[in-house]
Formats: sequence, C-alpha cells, structure tokens
Amino acid sequence: MARLTDNEIRTTMQRYGIIGSAPALVNAVKRALIIAPIDISVLINGENGTGKEFFPKIIHDNSPRKHKKYIAVNCGAIPAGTISSELFGHEKGSFTNAEKEHAGYFEVANGGTIFLDEVADLTLDAQARLLRVLESGEYLRVGSSEVRKTNVRVVAATNKDLLQMVKAGEFREDLFYRIAAIRIEVPPLRERGEDIKMLATKFSYDYAEQHNRPPLMFDESAYRQLMSFSWSGNVRELQSLIREMSSFESGVVTGEVVKKYLNQKNHSGNLPVVYDKAQHDYTQERELIFKLIMQMQSELNELKEAIANGNIATKQQGNKLHMSSNINDLQRQSSPLTAHGDDDMVWQNVTEDYDIKEAPRNQQSRHPFSDIKATAIDVEEDKIKTLEDTEREVIINAIERNHGRRRQTAEELGISERTLYRKIKEYGLEYRNNRK
Repeated sequence: MARLTDNEIRTTMQRYGIIGSAPALVNAVKRALIIAPIDISVLINGENGTGKEFFPKIIHDNSPRKHKKYIAVNCGAIPAGTISSELFGHEKGSFTNAEKEHAGYFEVANGGTIFLDEVADLTLDAQARLLRVLESGEYLRVGSSEVRKTNVRVVAATNKDLLQMVKAGEFREDLFYRIAAIRIEVPPLRERGEDIKMLATKFSYDYAEQHNRPPLMFDESAYRQLMSFSWSGNVRELQSLIREMSSFESGVVTGEVVKKYLNQKNHSGNLPVVYDKAQHDYTQERELIFKLIMQMQSELNELKEAIANGNIATKQQGNKLHMSSNINDLQRQSSPLTAHGDDDMVWQNVTEDYDIKEAPRNQQSRHPFSDIKATAIDVEEDKIKTLEDTEREVIINAIERNHGRRRQTAEELGISERTLYRKIKEYGLEYRNNRK
C-alpha cells in the first residue's frame, strides 16, 4: 500500500466520527488503514469506552471484503451454553428447544468480516472451534458431524490482558497467536491530553442541538479539571458527565462546577493512586475481609439462637464490639483498599462506626457482595437475611434502577453480563430483567 498521507488519516477519522489528534489515537487509525487490504486477523486492545468498535469497521470498509457482510458479535453478552451455537450454528434436535436448524454467524458472514468483541469471554470449547476456523476455514455445527467451510476475516477486541489469561490457562495460547497476528492499541482517554477539550465541546454542542438549547461553554479551570481526571469509563464516561451538566447548568462552566459533578459521582478531581501489585499483593487484607464476612454470618446465626433463648440484648452488644474490632484491624492494614478479583471487586473505606443493625449505605457498590450488610433483627418474625438474600436484593435493586437493561446493570455492579445472566437465572429474576 502507498504511504498514507495525514489528510487520508484525518478524512477517515472524520468519516467514522473519531474526535482527537493524540498521536497514539492517530497511529491506531493509521495501523487500521494499513492492515485493512491485507487479509489477516487483527486484535484490538483497549479499555472499555475507548471506541474499539470503530476500528473493525475501518478495516472492513477498506478491505477487499467491503461489499460482503460485516457482523459484530458481543461474545460477553451471549450465554456460555449457546455461544458455540450462535457462532457456528446447530442442527434440529441437537439440544433442548433446537426446533429447527440454525446457521451461525460464520456461515452467514461467509466472504465477509466478523468482529468478535469481548473475545476473552469465549468458552474453551468455543475457542477450540474458533481456532479450527482460523486455521482451515472448517467448522461443525453443534450436533452435526458434517464438515462445513467458510471464508471469514476475524477482527477481535478485548479490554483484558490475553497473555495473562494464557498463563492462567483461561485462553488458548495457539488461538492467541492466531487472532493477534496484528495488534492495534486504542489509548485510554486520560492519555489523550487536549482531546478531552475537543470531546467535551463536541458533546456539549451535540446535546444542545438534540434538545434545542444553548450549548455549555467551559473556561480554562473547567478544562483543567476535566484533563486531571482519570476517566475509568473513558469517552463514554465523559459524554455522560457532559450530558448531566448540560441538563442542569447553563452559560460558562467553571472548574468548581466540574469538580462538584465529579464529586457527586464519588470521584476525586485528581488521578487516583495506582497500587503496584508487585510491591503489595493484598493477601493480608483479603484474609481479613473474608474472615469478617464469615464471622458476620456466624454471629448472625448466634444471634438467632439468642432470640430463642431470650438473651438477645447481651449477645447483640458482644457481637457489635467483636466485629468493630475486626473492622478496625482491617482499616489499619489499608484504607482505601482495592482487591482485584474475577469481577474487579472493589472494597473502599470500611467505616469505623459499623453497626450490627445496618451497614453504611452511602457508598456506591460495584459488586453484589460489596453491599453485604447485617440487617436488623426482628424478634417477632425471627428472620435473618443470608448472604444469598442480600446478593439477590442488590441485584433486584440494580435491575430496577436500570429499568431492566442488562448491560447497564452489569456495569453498575462491576460484573460481566454473563455473570449477571447466571445470577438472574439462579434467583428467578427473569421477569424483572424483561421489564421495560
């Protein structure tokens, strides 16, 4: 391919609505244009909300396959039990409810391009099937022994470290090197400098045009606040903030106004402290957390016995003192504390005034288990909530707040859509999930 000019790159960015001039962003678009005519798999890395979904379209639209089908598949939104069927199809009667044969995405997109978003969420079985397609173009429908052929280009995207998943045995090494033949890194918003100004202005004008009202303007102190923020949700989070401010503010926005809105989202105006896992592995803090949870469950059971024996007051006072002591131990170890797990479970600022009747409710929970609380003891009903009851209540409340939207609910709880789907099935909450 001939050398790309700056004008060609800029035209492509305008065509797909990519706003910014950060060198890392421009370089990502340039790599997509260069690799587009070469029929090879591509892996796009980047945090959630950075705009990874634009790059598969750039690649497809500038490739020889541009007149064929383009299909985008969110692997994280498809239940593990049906992902192979969705990708590769199934035969009639191959499993329960398979009332007719079904053509999968790889069959439908023959000759075109498939974008596998959240590819890290593929099951190991689906990974094996995908590897076979990439190596030979062959696949089997679920429930069939007939080998079928397809010719599809795969562009994958993830916000996870696939090499770490390979080391942990969660992702096939041979598949990784197949889909990551070419890699494109999409930079996070916090590394894009002046782009934040451009995006904030654009979102302000977009909102004004959509709702027929004057756009917000930002002074330099407002821009400084925006540029100093960490933006864990990247462009989507910035857009959400501008929409909120545009709904309640008018005229020129100052840094103090921006700071107020950032604080309302339980953020600070500065970049967060980044803990080096190599220097601190949080083992001791995790042990204290799980010890506290197990102790809470044990002591609640003891309180239940105390109700039956008529000794509730003494037992309750003793339990409160015991748990407060352990929480103080945890605070001395680390505050705030961040523990990284499968669903990025975050525990922050365990308060000293923890009460057996009710845990503090002024913290925004990102994980169903981070909202665990000891509930009031009702002597008459003799009813104590279990951890499962509490988790179910947290999920129900999150579903209600997000009006049944599964993706938004999962993001609020800090878990994957697949985990949320499993919990919904487990607790029989399908009727809530389907509400409009």
